[in-house]
Amino acid sequence: KSHFGMVVSCPVCGSPYPISYGFCPIDGTTLPKISDTEQTSSESNQTSFHQKIETRSVSRHPIKGPLTSLSTPIVASSTYLLEDTSHGANLCNSEPHLLQDTQSPYLYTRWGNPTTDVAAQAITSLEGGFGTIVTSSGMSAITSTLMGLLKTGDHAVVSSAAYGGTHELLTDILKRFGVSATFVDATNMQNYKDAIRPETRLLYGESPANPTMSLVDLQQLATLGKETNLMTIIDSTFASPYNQNPISFGIDVVIHSASKYLGGHSDIIAGSITCASELHYKQIHRTWKILGGCLSPFDSFLLIRGIKTLPIRVKQINHNAMIVASHLASHPRVIAVNYPGLPSHPQHDLAKKQMRGFGGMISFEVMHGKDGGKIFVERLKLISLAVSLGGVESLIEHAASMTHTMVDAEERRKAGISDGLLRLSVGLEDAQDLIQDLDQALA
Repeated sequence: KSHFGMVVSCPVCGSPYPISYGFCPIDGTTLPKISDTEQTSSESNQTSFHQKIETRSVSRHPIKGPLTSLSTPIVASSTYLLEDTSHGANLCNSEPHLLQDTQSPYLYTRWGNPTTDVAAQAITSLEGGFGTIVTSSGMSAITSTLMGLLKTGDHAVVSSAAYGGTHELLTDILKRFGVSATFVDATNMQNYKDAIRPETRLLYGESPANPTMSLVDLQQLATLGKETNLMTIIDSTFASPYNQNPISFGIDVVIHSASKYLGGHSDIIAGSITCASELHYKQIHRTWKILGGCLSPFDSFLLIRGIKTLPIRVKQINHNAMIVASHLASHPRVIAVNYPGLPSHPQHDLAKKQMRGFGGMISFEVMHGKDGGKIFVERLKLISLAVSLGGVESLIEHAASMTHTMVDAEERRKAGISDGLLRLSVGLEDAQDLIQDLDQALA
């Protein structure tokens, strides 16, 4: 830039001349036109060079657009620029309907982020319902849901086979705040009915349950909830959206530990809450936002990537698990096998009714109880001893001493979790290789 205004170079001879000339005075070449926007941007870039290096180092630089990336970009920003104070006020007051079409709906990533929103939309498209909240873990999803829907003096009826963390949250943390829970055998809907009190607010179940593989009749639970005006919640982690969609049966809220099948690669910790109605979504969303259990944009990106291969992964895992479960059921050193896909499962007909596939989770018991189980898992070579599930690799764990150690021994027994019960998450390895590993450990 000079005192003549913007300076450009002649495209033919390269001589610099003011744009106001309109032509090169050396060879007569017509100079290209520059729009007001380009001129302002160019002037800004020229001027910024005269700022101190400390200022230039932290300056923002525009992204060329429109942006049309095929894969969802990772938006790592913690905060977002506001056009004016009214823009910020509308966001802070949770009044997005007052925003103009050109204004960003994002204020702070704990409240919302473009990448995490895409992950939430992807899960909603799989589960159905009004909307999904993605969270920093499965337990964050459970905590946000229960704390969002329950208050002091409220009561919940919960499956006795619920995940150990859910059990601990209800019997310890929420109990301190005056919330009570009754745990019932969820395989019989009459048990739910008998446990309902005047202060009961919700009915909670897992299907399939961790680690017993027992089922909740989703249709019956949803019907009971509507008849009694109680909210119904299902943790559907073990099934995944590929095998089961509780909202289609009338369930109000579906929870997933997205670390499992949705992520699918044992490399993220995440959770999700999908609500059938806007009312429940808003109740839970407000609590989730205050508790701060937001999923990072980086993990959201991995979750999105995992969801893209969910059908092909779970389809093969279903196939492998059926082969492995059938083999274990016929092995002389295996006392019992729990897998909904086996005709011997007491709820096999229910599984066929409400599941498209039977999943990759198997629980079973070997001879000699806890000691026999310990020896068995430590002899495995291909299958890894580890908690978690739903990844591409097969994992095994001892429920009583690992995932359910926080549950009282008597409560475990009532829930069908014996001291020797083992939980196997079948992965994508060849089924015959898995069987060979199981056989050598059982020998």
